[in-house]
Amino acid sequence: MGNEPILPGFFPDPSICRVGDEFFVANSTFEYVPGIPIHSSRDLLTWELVGHAVTDPTEVAAPEGAAGASAGLFAPTLRYHDGVFWLTTTTIGRIGEGQLITHASDPAGPWSTPVRVPDTVGIDPDLAWDDDGRCLLTWRSMSPPGIMQIEIDPATGERFGEPRTLWAGGDLADTEGPHVIRRGAWWYLVVAEGGTHTGHGVSVARSRDPRGPFEQHPHNPIFSHRSTGHPVQATGHADLVECADGSWAVVFLGIRQNGSFPAFHVNGRETFLAGVDWVGDWPVVVEERFAQPADPAGFADRFDGLDPRWVSPSVAPETFARADGSLALAAGRDAASPEQTHVLCARVTAREWDAAAEMADGDTCLSVRIDGAHWYGAEVVGGRIRARAVSDPFDAILAESELPDGARPALRARTADGFHAGGVGPDTIEIGWDLGGAFTSIAAVDGRYVSTEVAGGFTGRMIGVEALGSAARVAEVAFRPHA
Repeated sequence: MGNEPILPGFFPDPSICRVGDEFFVANSTFEYVPGIPIHSSRDLLTWELVGHAVTDPTEVAAPEGAAGASAGLFAPTLRYHDGVFWLTTTTIGRIGEGQLITHASDPAGPWSTPVRVPDTVGIDPDLAWDDDGRCLLTWRSMSPPGIMQIEIDPATGERFGEPRTLWAGGDLADTEGPHVIRRGAWWYLVVAEGGTHTGHGVSVARSRDPRGPFEQHPHNPIFSHRSTGHPVQATGHADLVECADGSWAVVFLGIRQNGSFPAFHVNGRETFLAGVDWVGDWPVVVEERFAQPADPAGFADRFDGLDPRWVSPSVAPETFARADGSLALAAGRDAASPEQTHVLCARVTAREWDAAAEMADGDTCLSVRIDGAHWYGAEVVGGRIRARAVSDPFDAILAESELPDGARPALRARTADGFHAGGVGPDTIEIGWDLGGAFTSIAAVDGRYVSTEVAGGFTGRMIGVEALGSAARVAEVAFRPHA
């Protein structure tokens, strides 16, 4: 596996399937719209975003503003069966309606209007088809606790029979993220256990029947980085795929922490890759099977159209943002308010980076955010620039200055190294402006206050752009990973 993700940035809870020589991965997105991105690849190392499976904000069902943080769509499963892509996930705000299922002939969409399976309260649903073509929905139940299963019609959500406990779990906490996978005569139940932070691991059980009973691996978890010095921690929530040549691979999430104890991760849970061997009909993770993926790419978007990288919390981007050769933004929060609402976002994909925005008209903010109440920003109000740090309940204007003619509000992140008395965060965020490629800083702030360990939740950093008070226009947003 190495130390680099195949999908860097906030791409947690990966689920993978293969069609011919092409692989597809879906990830959870929580409050962001559109939800559940689908990436494709032919080599498992280079990936292209081809679409999103859930585009309707009412299906995401996340409240606007700070209240929506880490609401929305939880872990998905993506499968291909009889010429159709199937995706199931949980809408946490509509959890009482049951698990969500949608399907498409093309992963780029359009995806069908979702159906829900009644009386399947819980998270992390999975779809599998037995030898007779009957579809099994498997998920983590909260009450009773454990992994549950029921036969369904995935096109309608109709249930056949009653849910039953498939597996109560192993000896670790928080058994979740089930995937039922076929290999030869065996069916494998792959789960996450140990909690989704640094205790995270992958456990497995097997059966001759997808309905069980399952026997667990005698040495679960079969894969974890807990209590090691590996730079990638919280490894888990795995999904396996057979390659066209008969070899196997596994995708899973992990975090890259930095800073003083207990360390902080800022870019969310990212997607990593490893190989799988089979020993005695049990999977063995081979971490160094694949080459390192390429370094993440940046972008300079002049908004001839709205690239699919752009998402927004709780609402569809097109309800307040229009790309027509520049970016037109409808009025957002008042400049005095610390709570972000209508903000257009793209994932931070590197640990060190530079970002800048060319503002064409109106009051605006370029920010790096975890959620609506945890962000640092370069706000341009009335021709002046101010550096603002919000980490609920704190809200501070750190500095302000006239913005020189031609200057672009800018942010930069540089990782922090070594031990410092009093502790140090994962990085330092500088806020200022860029003029002709030269950066001028007006404030520098510890990055821990826009980390998951401080903000909580399940997402990661985003670059955000928004209008303040009234409509505004942005000519370009640029994000460049720092070598």
